[in-house]
Amino acid sequence: MEKTSQIEILSKLISIQSVNNHEEEVADYITSLFEPYKGKGVQIDRITYAPHRDNLVVTIGKGDRILGFSGHEDVVDAGDRQSWKTDPFKATIKDGRLYGRGATDMKSGLAAVIIAMLDMLAEDSVPGKIKLFATVGEETGEYGAAQLTEAGYVDGIDGMLIAEPGNEMNEVGFTSKGVIDYIVTAIGKGAHSSQPEKGINAIDHLIDFATQVKPLMAKFDKTDSVLGKLTHVQSLFNGGEQINSVPAKAVIKGNIRTIPEYPNQVVFDALNGLVAKLNQKAGYNLSIRYSFPEEAMPGDAHSPFIKLIKKVHDEMYDKPLVTNGQSGASDGSEFLHAKGDFGIALLGPGNDTAHQSNEYVDIDAYRKSIDFYKHFAQAFFK
Repeated sequence: MEKTSQIEILSKLISIQSVNNHEEEVADYITSLFEPYKGKGVQIDRITYAPHRDNLVVTIGKGDRILGFSGHEDVVDAGDRQSWKTDPFKATIKDGRLYGRGATDMKSGLAAVIIAMLDMLAEDSVPGKIKLFATVGEETGEYGAAQLTEAGYVDGIDGMLIAEPGNEMNEVGFTSKGVIDYIVTAIGKGAHSSQPEKGINAIDHLIDFATQVKPLMAKFDKTDSVLGKLTHVQSLFNGGEQINSVPAKAVIKGNIRTIPEYPNQVVFDALNGLVAKLNQKAGYNLSIRYSFPEEAMPGDAHSPFIKLIKKVHDEMYDKPLVTNGQSGASDGSEFLHAKGDFGIALLGPGNDTAHQSNEYVDIDAYRKSIDFYKHFAQAFFK
């Protein structure tokens, strides 16, 4: 594909404001790119998660082995527009960089795998069965990937390469931390602050939880050789109605990043146990729920899948490929639940400007990633 077309596809994706929603427009555009090749056996499956939110699975080629490429369709909010030097939803090229929301995370990676597949179709060089998984809701809980996995679309694949930013194709992630977002609500009884004995202070009860949960999480003290330790942050605290009333309700939210040594259920059991213990006290009424928890993604830097990625990378790049772990979760945390024994890796164009103002991707890195994905597909099926 001509270089101008490569830029046009990425620019079009960036112009679609799929901010935590409206991914159907991205799915529409991707579909339009592959529809001309339906005569070459292209299969396009559209899986709706919610109104205006569509996952896409595009299958090309034939064979028993299956290579998966993946990228998410959503982006985070652009934030303060005044801090952007350009329109975040209009791709702008300057000094060899392309700026825009999603340029790094991860519409450049999504565009690169799309173009690689389109090139293989145009050149009649599809080496085997390849599936593209374009997902919704990765930024807020990986629920598009979860839906595709539960529906069986990922079953039977032999390798999954997720085009998340990897320091402009210089770092491949083979393992990542999991995520547990918890919400604890304390229900008390309102009263005038001049007669606190007639009420039940929900904030006091929630402070008990906040105080005790910190040493509880500190007991998870194992260290993963790549990802480090489990981390815990109390990130949001709300309570009360006004200054002269006993608060009848209070809420705390916390974020935990888990490691493979501690499956999420072990952490759930600890948190649930603390809430149950506190509720044994007179007047306590605490409840806990979890928002889109993700398991940590285990991996092996010396697996055949990672070795193949490094081999292809070494043939194309001057710098050696660095293997590392990711502190943030990705769709891989859901894909790993699919049936089959397969490797997952994260490698794509992009850098550390994800979720920031003036997000960008290096254009040369983006273009070279397209060639990498094509070469890797050929090597995978050899």
